[in-house]
Amino acid sequence: MPHQVAVITGAGAGIGRATARTLARAGCDVALIGRDSGRLEAAAAELAELHVRAMAVTADVADAAALDRAAESIESRLGPITLWVNCAGADVCGQFVTLPPADIRRATEVTYLGTVHGTQVALTRMRRRGCGTIVNLAALSLPLPLRAVESGARAAIRAFTESLRPEILRDGDRIHLALVHLPAINTPRFSWTRNHTGKRLKPTAPVYEPEIAAEAISRAAFGRHRDVRVGLSGLGRRAAGLLVPSLMDRRQSLHAYARQLEKDAAEADAPDNLFAPVTGAYAAHGRFDLDVRKTMPILVTTTIRSVLAGAALAAGLGVLAAAMRRRA
Repeated sequence: MPHQVAVITGAGAGIGRATARTLARAGCDVALIGRDSGRLEAAAAELAELHVRAMAVTADVADAAALDRAAESIESRLGPITLWVNCAGADVCGQFVTLPPADIRRATEVTYLGTVHGTQVALTRMRRRGCGTIVNLAALSLPLPLRAVESGARAAIRAFTESLRPEILRDGDRIHLALVHLPAINTPRFSWTRNHTGKRLKPTAPVYEPEIAAEAISRAAFGRHRDVRVGLSGLGRRAAGLLVPSLMDRRQSLHAYARQLEKDAAEADAPDNLFAPVTGAYAAHGRFDLDVRKTMPILVTTTIRSVLAGAALAAGLGVLAAAMRRRA
C-alpha cells in the first residue's frame, strides 16, 4: 500500500478524533481540520507519539474557500492527499416547527454542505493523480423525530454520494467513494448540540464508542467497500419502515421522544457549537461510557449485505413456493 496522507474534518473531538488515532496507528500521516485550535493541537500531539506526521488546520467546513486553502496547506507540508474523511457535523434538536430558520440553515451548511465541500476539495486534487479515497457518513437507523434537520442532511449525504459515484466511474478515475452508516455513537455532541427541547439529550440504543465508528471508516477506506453498516439493528428498523410505514410512524411518535431525552431539564445557559466551537478539553468520548455496547458489532459490508439480501430473497421465495403447493 502506498504511503497514505489522510485528512479528517471534525477532527477535534468525537468520531473525527477517534478516526485520527485509528488511521495514525495504521501508519497514515494525518491532517486534522476543525474549528477549535486547542483541541486540534492536542489531537496532533497525541498522534505525534505514534511516530507519524500530524498537522492541525483551523477551518470551518461550511466555508468552501477555507477548506480549499486548508487542502493546499496540507499538500504543501504533508504531500498529496490520498484519503479524505468527512466527519464534521452540527445539529439542532427540537420540534421542527419551533426551530429558528438560521439554526436550520447553519446545521445544514455544516453537516451536508460541509461534506459536499470536503468531497469537492478532495476530488479536485485526487483527479490530478487519478486515485484516492473519500469517506462520507450517513445514519443507519430510521430518521428520528426532533432530529429532522440532521436526518435530512444525512439522507442528502447518502443521495449525494450515490449520485457522484457514476460520475467518477465515467471519468475513469480510480477514486473510491465510500459511505459509512452509523448508529448512535457516544461522542460529546450530546453535550453541545443546540437544544430546543428543554431536556438533556441522550443517544438512542444501541450506542457504541467512537472507536467502533473509526474502525468502520478504516474498513471502508482500506477494504474499498462501497458501504459499511455498523450493526444490524438499523437494518431491521428500515425494513419495518418499508413494510409497515404507518405502524413505524406511530411507534416513533409514542416512543422516540423518551429514547432521546433524559428526565432532567437542560441547563438554560448550556453552550452549543452550532455557530462557534465550545471551549473545553473534549476528546473522542461523550458522557455515556456506562451505556455503550461493549462488544464489537457486525460491520455489514456491501458483500455481506448482498449475501443477507440473497438469503432473505431465497427464504421469501421458499415461503411463496410452499404456499402455492398447499393451494394446489
